[in-house]
Parts: sequence; C-alpha cells; structure tokens
Amino acid sequence: MSTEPMIRVENLHKHFGGFHAVDGASLEIAKGSITGLIGPNGAGKTTLFNVIAGVLPPTSGQVFMQGEDITGLPPHVLFSKGLLRTFQIAHEFHTMTVRENLMMVPPNQSGENLWSAWFHGGRVREEERRIRARANEVLEFLTISHIADQKAGQISGGQKKLLELGRTMMTDAKIVFLDEVGAGVNRTLLNTIADAIVRLNEEKGYTFVVIEHDMDFIGRICDPVICMAEGKVLAEGTLDEIKANEQVIEAYLGTGLKNKVVKQEETTL
Repeated sequence: MSTEPMIRVENLHKHFGGFHAVDGASLEIAKGSITGLIGPNGAGKTTLFNVIAGVLPPTSGQVFMQGEDITGLPPHVLFSKGLLRTFQIAHEFHTMTVRENLMMVPPNQSGENLWSAWFHGGRVREEERRIRARANEVLEFLTISHIADQKAGQISGGQKKLLELGRTMMTDAKIVFLDEVGAGVNRTLLNTIADAIVRLNEEKGYTFVVIEHDMDFIGRICDPVICMAEGKVLAEGTLDEIKANEQVIEAYLGTGLKNKVVKQEETTL
C-alpha cells in the first residue's frame, strides 16, 4: 500500500520583486486528511494555495501530487487531475441559477460542440439530464435544494460558499483547497459547511486543505494543523499542540493566538 502523500511541497518560493511571499515552504498533505492551514495575515497562506493550484508560477521549488511533479501546471490541467480550489470571495455566475452554476462544471459536455448540438440532440439531452440529476443530488447533499432556482447572485455569502463546495462535487475531485470558507458566513451556515466537508471526506474520500482564521472551525474538522509565518512553515501538529507552540505564539505577536483562543472560549461560556 502506497504511503505517498496527496501533495508534497519542497522548498517552495514565490517572490514579488523583493517581497518573499512564500519563502522556502515545505510540507506534506496526507491522502484522506482534512488539514488546516493557519497563520497571521501576510503569512503566505493564500499565495501558497495559488502556487500549488497553478494560479501563480513558483519562483523556485517543486510541487508533487501523488508522486507526480505538477509544478507550474495551469489550473485547467490540475482540474483534470482532481485538484480544485475555492477562493476567499466566491466566484459564481451571478445571472444563472444555483443549479445551472453546478451544471456548468463538468468538462467536455456534448452540448458545447455545435455539431453535436445540431445533429446529436438526443445524446445532448440525455447527457444534460444526467448532469441535472447529479446537480440535484449535490444540492440535496448540501441541504440547499430550496435555492436551486434562485439566481446565484442573489443568495447569501454563506450559500455562495456552499455553492462553491458543491461545484467541487460535480467532478472527480481528489483534493480541494478551501480559502477562508468561513469568511462572512453566519454560524449556522458555517456548521452546515463543516458537516459537508466532513461527510465528503468520510464518505467520498476527499482530501481537504483549509485556510481559516476561526479556530473553533479548525479545531472541529482539521487534523493536522499547519501554521505558517513570513512565508515559512512554522509548526505542524494538533490544534492544541499548535496553540502551545512558542514559535506560533510569537508569530501571532506574543499575545495574539493565546488571547484570541481564550476570548473565543470565554464567549462560549
């Protein structure tokens, strides 16, 4: 049985002029894990995501997916390999319905070919029926069937995050990078998102990497947790281990992380 990690990053650098956004980061993401990625603002988390996902080319270093060198491959190629990412701000087709947004995802649809649309209408309709049925399954899984026919631009921020998660379910995803999935989302919807991530991990074998500032959310679903600071990987372990790590505390300006966690705990008492 192979123990090859889903993702392996080796000495990755991304420079913007003299600014080193990612500065020699190395890490591994185990297959089947839900890994949290935390760190203060400006730590390089999103830039790391962008380099791994092909949005930005690295300055140097390598990225491997299940042993294959994927360094610098463009997003559409990585998409075909099952590597997907979401963004801090949801990117929906706002004039299309929620269901239609999901149906747009599967690649190489017959209806996209003019010849097929004209001369193989039956095949196109059957394929669309299957894709619609799949979209309906995804909507039910995410408990958002009630907004299926609403324009995507009119739904709430939390529902848009669920829609983005739903789009990853419309293809054969292996690993999904979620960038601040909880930003601007109310607690009820955040719990729904957390439940969906855990179910996708347990039932469908998805591997997740999650950037998030909400420590309750990270603690609920993520193990291990990786902390970045100044473009480097600072520590890795359980959330409790990370919270007790002196380097991590220093990265959060000494008082930041411990006091932040204490305040969160006090508000729940």
